[in-house]
Amino acid sequence: MTLNLEKSKVFRLLAIAASVLLVLIIILSIALYILTLPPGKGENNVEIVIPIGTSPAAIAEILEDHGVIKNSLLYRLYLRRYNYSSRLQAGIYQLNDGLSYRELTEILLEGKLKKPTVRFTIPEGLKIQQIATRLENQGLINKDEFLDLIQNGEFDYWFIQGIPDNVDYRLEGYLFPDTYEVFEDSSEWEIINIMLRNFERNFPEEYRKRAEELGMSVHQVVTLASIVEREAMVDKERPIIAGVFHNRLKINMALQSCATVFYFTEREPVLISDTKIVNPYNTYVFPGLPPGPIGAPGRNAIHSTLFYEETDYLYFVTKKDGSGEHYFARTYEEHLANIAKSNRN
Repeated sequence: MTLNLEKSKVFRLLAIAASVLLVLIIILSIALYILTLPPGKGENNVEIVIPIGTSPAAIAEILEDHGVIKNSLLYRLYLRRYNYSSRLQAGIYQLNDGLSYRELTEILLEGKLKKPTVRFTIPEGLKIQQIATRLENQGLINKDEFLDLIQNGEFDYWFIQGIPDNVDYRLEGYLFPDTYEVFEDSSEWEIINIMLRNFERNFPEEYRKRAEELGMSVHQVVTLASIVEREAMVDKERPIIAGVFHNRLKINMALQSCATVFYFTEREPVLISDTKIVNPYNTYVFPGLPPGPIGAPGRNAIHSTLFYEETDYLYFVTKKDGSGEHYFARTYEEHLANIAKSNRN
């Protein structure tokens, strides 16, 4: 009898719990349904500008800020659910507050650009000055205004906070090399911002954690990656060359990178006398890393710097055989032998 009463009590509690859970599910479903409804009846029209390169999260925030949707997070989940996230197009849109998620997304997938665009390419390894000249030659910027923004412009990115004051150009190394498409009338600030946003996308959380494991700041990683970018001509050698520099840093041995000397002399080939010039970027004179990057490293160079190949090498010299490859050595004696071999090629 007692057992039956206990079973009855358990069933009653389970029934109550199930009822409460069902009510909560219904309430949550209604709440989600209400939040996904259009904010209005389509009476409020608004022009929305979605710049080229804007992330899905940023697009959702723009739509919420302009009253086109109620909740940016729910819209992002909707985009992800139907695999629309990577397909939204930049453009200038006439929208209103009465569009359903489906209607709104169909419009954003079309990419109705009302303004002409222009493409430009920034190769890996270019310096700020070279990037500025390239963009000015394409008629996209005023070089003086561009360089002033590089030094003094306000940009809201976490990695900028770690840039020291003693660099030649504040954003050197952070204008990510890539092919871009921008509106023809984009301002200097907008172009810089698009390139910085691309850097942020290409330096994910995985890279930040790896930098911490290595005891390096993001700025130090970008600085070393910029040297690897200029020294390595062949992709497969990037992790090896990065490993050589890591080995030298560990024993406080000068990096002796000709690429850092070229950064301030802008003269090739680098002369022996150049390697004796007292300049903070001269890694023949000063051990350790220079104050900042010497160019814009690409994703491969950054990855190779973080996930370098562990070897005993401390030296490398170009083979001079047209391959772009290098001879690597563990000792200075081996290095001298490699130099002699290189000179015979």
